[in-house]
Order: sequence, then structure tokens, then C-alpha cells
Amino acid sequence: MTNATEPHIFCSDVVRIFSAQGVEVQALQGLNLRVDRGEMVALIGASGSGKSTLLTILSGLDTPTAGIARCAGYDLLALSRKERVEYQRHSVGFVWQQTSRNLLPYLTAGENVAMAMIVAGTAKGSRAQRVDELLELVDVTYCRDRLPAQMSGGEQQRVAIAVALANSPEILLADEPTGELDEATSAEVLEAMRSVNEKLGTTVLIVTHDPSVSGHVRRTVQIRDGRTSTEVLRRSEVDEHGQETHIAEEFAVIDRVGRLQLPSAYTDALELRDRVRLSLESDRVEVRPSKSPSETAS
Repeated sequence: MTNATEPHIFCSDVVRIFSAQGVEVQALQGLNLRVDRGEMVALIGASGSGKSTLLTILSGLDTPTAGIARCAGYDLLALSRKERVEYQRHSVGFVWQQTSRNLLPYLTAGENVAMAMIVAGTAKGSRAQRVDELLELVDVTYCRDRLPAQMSGGEQQRVAIAVALANSPEILLADEPTGELDEATSAEVLEAMRSVNEKLGTTVLIVTHDPSVSGHVRRTVQIRDGRTSTEVLRRSEVDEHGQETHIAEEFAVIDRVGRLQLPSAYTDALELRDRVRLSLESDRVEVRPSKSPSETAS
């Protein structure tokens, strides 16, 4: 189904409108997103920004009202019932914030992973070895025979990652995977995801409100008011003395009609309100505070 040259996750002008008792709420307002094969990306936004709506669409649990949404080669607006089941069983894995939604409480860690393989149709003879490999990958082999109640929150989430990988998905989606964890435990879970990304080549998309997640990924996409607004790209450079420098660059996302959202830190610092003054230079566009009509007239 997938084409190696196309984005692994591609959204263009995605709109999602919910209606209830005659009232319409536009959760996504023309969102654009591209995640290439093998990337690990964090999608960060406040409550109500539309990030969870996007994740339910990418997981195949919901359908956009309009736009283009493709994931692992599937057109998410045109899935038949059979294709949707195939997509969810074999192309994507999912990790929820609530551990109770990830693991069956009456099964051990190993049994939870094995159960996911049974659902996906994995051959019986290869299950035991695969269970061991996945638990080792996320560093919780010692939890193999423990029930969820006998594990810490961080251990449960790492087992949940192993469960999500049981069907050998191309893409791993995670909804607030560290939302109920402390900082140190969150770092362990995020490093487990990075290990999955690097060792298996699995594309990983983490949706969260926690900005600290940014430090564990090379690319962070900010979502605001139902649209992607800014991106931060991180890279490391080594100078001639062997000194390593970490660089983070922030970019505004511009859509097809020229709209962009400036970070609130910028608008607040310059008190940009209502309208701004634009000027086109040879290599840039300048955005400056605009005088009020009364000041201009005087």
C-alpha cells in the first residue's frame, strides 16, 4: 500500500466539524502536516487545539469532514470497513494516555503482548520469541510475568508500547503517553519510543500538551486553533575543536493561501494586535507593529 517516496503521514487542508443540537464546532480548520517515513515527531498543543481530533483521524477511529488525509498509503477519507480493520490491525499501533486502555488488567505483560499478536493473526510458533524481543526493546523484560497492577506507571506505558508494536506497524501513534507520569519516568518512556524509532525504523508521532517532550525529538510541530502553526527543528553540529553544539530553529507554517500563525511570544513581545505593518525586502518579509488609525491621522 505504501510508496517509499510519499510522506508516511500526509494531511492537507483537513477539516473536522462536529455538530450537536444545531451547534457546529470546527475542531480542525484546514490543518496541514507532513511526516516522512522513519521520522519521530512531537505534535504539541493546548487543550482544545485539535491535536486529539487529528490523532483519532490518523488512527482510523474517525473520518475528516473535508481535506486530504493519508497514512501508511491509505486514504483515510475513503476506507471501506474491511480496509479500516486491515489498516488498524497491521499499519498503525496506538498508545493511550490512560494505562487502563492499553493493557488488560488480568493478563501479564507478556500475555498482553501475545494477545495483541493473536488479534493481528501472528503465527503461534513465532509469538513467544517476538514477545521477548519487544519487551527487551523497551527495557521491561523483567515485567514479563507481572500483572499491570504489579508495575509502575512508566513500566505499564513501556509495556503498552510493546503491545502497540505487536502487529509490526509502520507507524506508532501516541496520545499523551507521559501525561500521568513524573519527569524522570516520562523521559524513560520517551527514550523507549526513540529506541523503537531508531532500531525498527518505525515512524513515531507523539501528541502531547507537554513542551518538555520537544527535547526528545528532532522535530516539533505546534498546533493551535485547529491548524499547525510553527515547527522547531533540532540538529547537532561539531566544530573543528570537536565541540558539539545543539541548534534549534523555529519556523512558521504557511498554508496554500498565505496564512501563518506567529508564536504568541513574538506577538506579545512586540504588542502585535489587530493588524500589522508589512514590508517586502529582497530576501524577507518584515512584520512590524502598526500605528493605530488615530496615530496615523495625526
